Amino acid sequence: MVYLYLLCAIVFEVIGTAALQASAQFTRPKPLLLTGLGYLASFYFLSLALRTMPVGIAYGIWSGLGIVLISLVGIVWFGQRLDAPAYVGLALIVAGVITINMFSGTVSH
Repeated sequence: MVYLYLLCAIVFEVIGTAALQASAQFTRPKPLLLTGLGYLASFYFLSLALRTMPVGIAYGIWSGLGIVLISLVGIVWFGQRLDAPAYVGLALIVAGVITINMFSGTVSH
């Protein structure tokens, strides 16, 4: 269940961040409301994951995969462009999350 909670936290964080971009600096109320709800749900599910997963590991996975996913949302939805070093950095983030999950004894499998 811990990974389901963490996945929900990541998805809601990405929704909140995408809505933040869509809110046009807090000038559009509907995306702004979605931002608040997304972050609230994200922190709720993150708190559930923290019941059994160490905070540093949970936060690393949550923020790392959130960065990668919101970057993809930015490319697809907002038409943003990334350069080669950005893609390399994102790949390193994914490699770090995989390393933690496959080799760390602090993560319960």
